[in-house]
Amino acid sequence: MRNYIFKRILLIPATLFGILIINFMIIQMAPGGPVEHTLAKYRGLNVDAKSQFSASAQMNMDTAGSKYQGAQGVPEDLIKELEKQFGFDKPLHVRFVKMLKDYACFDFGKSYYQDKTVWQLIVERMPVSVSLGLWSTLIIYLIAIPLGIKKAVRDGSNMDIWSSFAVIVGSAIPVFLFAVFLIVFFAGGTYLQWFPLRGLTSDNWEELSLPGKIIDYFHHIALPVTAMVIGGFASLTMLTKNSFMDEINKQYVLTARAKGLNENQILYGHIFRNAMLIVIAGFPSMLIKMLFTGALLIEVIFSLNGLGLLGYEAIMTRDYPVIFGTLYIFALLGLILKLISDITYSLVDPRINFEAQN
Repeated sequence: MRNYIFKRILLIPATLFGILIINFMIIQMAPGGPVEHTLAKYRGLNVDAKSQFSASAQMNMDTAGSKYQGAQGVPEDLIKELEKQFGFDKPLHVRFVKMLKDYACFDFGKSYYQDKTVWQLIVERMPVSVSLGLWSTLIIYLIAIPLGIKKAVRDGSNMDIWSSFAVIVGSAIPVFLFAVFLIVFFAGGTYLQWFPLRGLTSDNWEELSLPGKIIDYFHHIALPVTAMVIGGFASLTMLTKNSFMDEINKQYVLTARAKGLNENQILYGHIFRNAMLIVIAGFPSMLIKMLFTGALLIEVIFSLNGLGLLGYEAIMTRDYPVIFGTLYIFALLGLILKLISDITYSLVDPRINFEAQN
C-alpha cells in the first residue's frame, strides 16, 4: 500500500498541471476579462470625458483598444496601463509559466479588485466553508447511513414507506427553499426569531467566554447546516439502502445464515464491509461539494462569506488570481481526499489491494 500511496502522491503535480492548463486556456478564450470589466466600470462613471482628456486624445478614442469589448471612447494609454496592471502585456505562455512557478510555492498573487492577497481572502473565508462543509457532511452521514441500513433491513415496512416520503421531499425540494423556509419560521422572517440571520459569529464574539463562544458559534450555523442536511441526506440514504439491498440477497449471506450466524453478525460482520464501499467512494466528492460548491446559495441567503461565494464573485468579475488560486486549492484538496478515500477502501475491506491491481 505504501508504494501505491507514493505513486499517487507523485501523480498529484501532473494532475494539477493538467487541470491548470485546461482551465487557463478556457479562461483566456472566454469573453470578457479584467480589462473589459474595468473598462465597463470606467465607461459607466458619470463624468464628462471632455473635461478629463485633451482633444488630441479624443481623436484616438474610437480606434484605441479595439481588441477589447467596450474600449471605444477610452484613451489608448489607459488601456495599456490596464494591460500592464493585470499582466496582459506579456505573452500567454510567459504568464502561464510564471503562474506555475508561483503556484509551486503556493504564491497565488493578489486580487485585482481587493487590496488583499489571494491567501488572505482564502484564510478569511475558509472558516465559513469548513464549518458548513464538515458539520453538514458529518451529520448527513450520521443520519443517512443508519437510516439507509434500516430501510434495507425493513424493506417494504411502514417505516420504510414513511421514511421514503421524507427522502422524496428532501430530494425534490431545492436546498435554498429549505433555507428560505427556515428563515421565515425561525430567523425573524415572519414568525419566530430564535436564530440569527447573518454571519458566523456575533459582533461581541471576542468578549464572550469559551462556553459562550461555542454556544454562539453553533447558534449561528444551526440554520445553514440544517438546510444543507435536509437537502443532502436523501441521495446518500437511498445509495446506502440500495447498496445493502444488493448485498443482502447474495450467496455468501445465505451461506452465513446456514452456518447459524444471527442477523447482526451477518449485517455488520459480512454485508457492511461490502455495501459500504460505494458509500465511501462518494465521500470525497460530497465533502468537496459541501465545502465549496454546494454551500454557495446557503452562503448568499444567510450572508456568510465562504469560499463558494468568493469563487463565484471572482468569476463574475474575472478576478483571475482568485479564480485560479481557489481552483488550485479545490483541486489539491480533491486529489488528497480521493487518496484518503482509497486508503479507507483498504481499511474497510483488506481484500482490496490497489498495488496488485496496478
